[in-house]
Amino acid sequence: MVSQSPTSSDASHPRRPLQFPLQVITGRWFTVFATFLIMAGAGATYLFGVYSKQIKSALGYDQTTLNLMGFFKDLGANVGVLSGLVAEVTPTWFVLLLGSALNFTGYFMIWLAVTGRIAKPKVWQMCLYICVGANSQNFANTGALVTCIQNFPESRGAMMGLLKGFTGLSGAILTEIYRAVYADDATALILLIGWLPAAISVVFVFTIRRLKAERQPNEKRVFYHFLYISIGLAVFIMIMNIVQKKVEFNHTAYTLSATVICIFLFLPLLIVIREELRLWNANKSPPIPIENPQPKPIDEPKIIAEESNQITKIQNQSPPAPAAPPPEVACFSNICRKPPRGDDYTILQALLSIDMFVLFIATFCGLGTSLTAVDNLGQIGESLGYPLKTVSSFVSLVSIWNYFGRIFAGFVSESLLARYKFPRPLMMTLVLLLSCIGQLLIAFPVPGSVYIASVIIGFSFGAQLPLLFAIISELFGLKYFSTLFNCGQIASPLGSYILNVKVAGMLYDIEALKQLKEKGLDRSAVKELTCIGKECYRKSFTITTIVTFAGAMVSLILVMRTREFYKGDIYKKFREEEVKKEEKIINGGGEITAK
Repeated sequence: MVSQSPTSSDASHPRRPLQFPLQVITGRWFTVFATFLIMAGAGATYLFGVYSKQIKSALGYDQTTLNLMGFFKDLGANVGVLSGLVAEVTPTWFVLLLGSALNFTGYFMIWLAVTGRIAKPKVWQMCLYICVGANSQNFANTGALVTCIQNFPESRGAMMGLLKGFTGLSGAILTEIYRAVYADDATALILLIGWLPAAISVVFVFTIRRLKAERQPNEKRVFYHFLYISIGLAVFIMIMNIVQKKVEFNHTAYTLSATVICIFLFLPLLIVIREELRLWNANKSPPIPIENPQPKPIDEPKIIAEESNQITKIQNQSPPAPAAPPPEVACFSNICRKPPRGDDYTILQALLSIDMFVLFIATFCGLGTSLTAVDNLGQIGESLGYPLKTVSSFVSLVSIWNYFGRIFAGFVSESLLARYKFPRPLMMTLVLLLSCIGQLLIAFPVPGSVYIASVIIGFSFGAQLPLLFAIISELFGLKYFSTLFNCGQIASPLGSYILNVKVAGMLYDIEALKQLKEKGLDRSAVKELTCIGKECYRKSFTITTIVTFAGAMVSLILVMRTREFYKGDIYKKFREEEVKKEEKIINGGGEITAK
């Protein structure tokens, strides 16, 4: 007997009370909602500027050592090759659970060290702890983000912008929640970012999985509804930031603020329910019964003649010649025979391509300098005489505008690409040039310039990651995307190490030691090495500005190489695959199976 797909066959039976909730939880849209929550907790690495001061004072580190920890944090957050390879051979739930375990273990050990609950760890141990904790972000990206992009391949720009946007807001969200729960105890923030993101992943671990990608007519409109909610959340956090600078908040006020944020985070669930209700109602009308089909008039002479012709045709056919074995292609020969842009590259084909090399250099310059600014925000504010509460505002500003940068890179670049064939690599060039302005405002500060620099650097930093991921997915295909996008961002921690540790950290310490000598003191006379004044970061951020500008010029090479590719229809492949699937279903080879 022949039966239809589960969705269609369910409509022919009486509906059970729990059937609709089950449809909601197992649907594609609920996967998006669950991913929003996971990504909203996956941005703990952006809070390093808030609690780095506590690590520095509790463990007696100088700025170079603290920046070394910052490098290992960036290394863990951006070297996601392990998570990509794990995702190739294990289900999504295992990837998310493994990420939860790494997140809790890494940050919990840092919290124990900072609060003195364990003996003072060696520097390499602290670097290991923060690298492990930060690496969990890759497992969230790989398990949640990559799965959603595969579920919505033609909306990948909007999807990346939204998901990475929630990650960008994560720092500000977690800051508001920790103030509501722990007041202004920055060490408790380390504990919060240890258990909360891990708990979210565990709760939603089995709802995020690869589902059949079927584009719905209103798909774009639904994503814009998600966008409006996320913009409302970002605007609310920004308003709270401004108000908290003007008014002294008590614990009740912080609790109310955190409650409103949680309401915003769960509002997308209403959209999910609405969309699933539409699908539910669309499938309500019972299909034509197929168990007892109405008999049709049969033209027996015609059928007998057709069958006779087919038998005669088969008898007259000569047996097919055996197929020649496919020519053997050597591994390295295959690497050199790269497919057209947009087709599925192998991992080695992509990694050894000129396009990936250019992306690597641009990412090294762009994200490396941005991470240097973000990781040093606490010390930048301190050197210019800003109080700790204002420094937290800088971090929140970076987080909020990080979100706007990601939304811009996702939605605006997608719209410009669809309407005007505006290439994403050119968008990356413009974003890097914008970042140069923020770097200069730190190198040559004026009153209030750090606020503007936080906005510019946050925006440009946020825009770079979705552009990088989208470009990789478009040039090299989606087959090995989980591994390739993790390989693509390896350049980020390498840039951070050179620019953050070897440039910013060392130049800061040199200036701090110079100030100590002017006071007639030596290094042993102080526990914490501190630099005060505009000179602390002038040289280092002049250097980062030059590096960022060089990265923008390098990215123009990719613009020139891919200009013809972006003039075409880069999503044509996915539409053709959908048409083939529909034709297969119509011809009886799709969802219809024999029982």
